[in-house]
Amino acid sequence: MAGRAPIVVRMTSSAIAAAGLRKAYKDKIVLDGIDLDVAAGTVFSLLGPNGAGKTTTINVLTTLTKADGGTVRVAGHDVVTETKAVRAAIGVTGQFAAVDELLTGQENLQLMADLKRLDSGTGRRIVAGLLERFDLTESAQKLVTTYSGGMRRKLDLAMTLVGSPQIIFLDEPTTGLDPRSRRTMWEIIRQLVADGVTIFLTTQYLDEADRLADRIAVLDQGRIVAQGTPAELKRQIPGSHVRFRFADVAEFEAATLFLTGATRDEEDLTLRVPSDGGARSVRALLDKLDDHSIEVEEFSVHTPDLDDVFLALTGRTSTKVDA
Repeated sequence: MAGRAPIVVRMTSSAIAAAGLRKAYKDKIVLDGIDLDVAAGTVFSLLGPNGAGKTTTINVLTTLTKADGGTVRVAGHDVVTETKAVRAAIGVTGQFAAVDELLTGQENLQLMADLKRLDSGTGRRIVAGLLERFDLTESAQKLVTTYSGGMRRKLDLAMTLVGSPQIIFLDEPTTGLDPRSRRTMWEIIRQLVADGVTIFLTTQYLDEADRLADRIAVLDQGRIVAQGTPAELKRQIPGSHVRFRFADVAEFEAATLFLTGATRDEEDLTLRVPSDGGARSVRALLDKLDDHSIEVEEFSVHTPDLDDVFLALTGRTSTKVDA
């Protein structure tokens, strides 16, 4: 009996891994040796001001643009030598909903099923399931031209899911949506991640990255200037402090003696103590007060938000950051 070729199973904990990624257009360097490592089954958000290189990064990762240098593996496949395998593993939802307004919602999804060459039974089952999942069943037979912005974005994402991608690139998925539609999209993204899908997200709303992303990278002038969890990035910026409020003047004055470097507010009987906001440092402050039998009425930890981080790292405000 002829021996069979061994079956090679590709195992990787990284959904996306890029090293030394470089890209230039003539004499303009767009990507200057960036490294990325996106864990499977997580949300990774790439932030940066207009012109930072985010769109170019996505284009390289999704095989639309060839890098000048560096290596990239997506779903375990090299984007240069295994382009078809990469494209089979990913889905891309751009800044603008790529839906056909002259078709109904169901017809748009069926079109994607046909393009994926699914058999008729499988295609119908997947289309019906996606319409239900995205709460589009009642509007399935209506022309997309009648859809609201939120419905179009949901349909666009549903079309991306027809092929069951392992990794989805979302380029500003909630731009222009009302708050309710944004929250709906956030819940859909969380459900996708719970199902094991990896999300690569760009967004102009930093609160969105803060709420959704497991890790964030800040790209500026073609370089990664910071990378970490939202909490880690915020702790890098000066301004973190613990605020203690006391019930009476005696406790307030006593605490002032032991909490060095604190800023006093005598009217509210509060002290602001510089801190990195971490559990260990907060516990140390509470222990110090407890050692001196000083009662604290309440305390709270205050850290800079991602807007502060963005401004400190790039020198620019984050309002309507273009991705």
